Amino acid sequence: MPAALSALISGILFGLGLAVSHMTNPAKVLAFLDLAGDWDPSLALVMAGAVAVSFVAFRVAGTRTASFLGEAFQIPPRRAIDAPLVVGAMLFGVGWGLAGLCPGPAITALVSGHRKAFLFLGAMLAGMLVHKFMTRPRH
Repeated sequence: MPAALSALISGILFGLGLAVSHMTNPAKVLAFLDLAGDWDPSLALVMAGAVAVSFVAFRVAGTRTASFLGEAFQIPPRRAIDAPLVVGAMLFGVGWGLAGLCPGPAITALVSGHRKAFLFLGAMLAGMLVHKFMTRPRH
């Protein structure tokens, strides 16, 4: 139960952080991504804060064999930068730039009833299904 409660609290804090920083507002995100137009640099502070917290968390995690709740860390075994990673990152970036949403903020935006968030999540789930069927082992 402590792990589930910790996950719930972490998710709520993450969602609140996205909402307070306006990362759930596609117009705000698109203004941040519009370097050649009317650029809004305010989300750079949000990203800098996220990088700082992640940096410290990964350094602390690197010195431990398990989480503070005793759970094993789930670190991906592969560290190579390969074509699927690069293509996936590019698709993520293009999707973020076109929609002004990525998965975390889109899920958080559902609470406010943003129609665009529902459309985004539908398209994301469809893309996940296509990927699942395209990458499944063939017998």
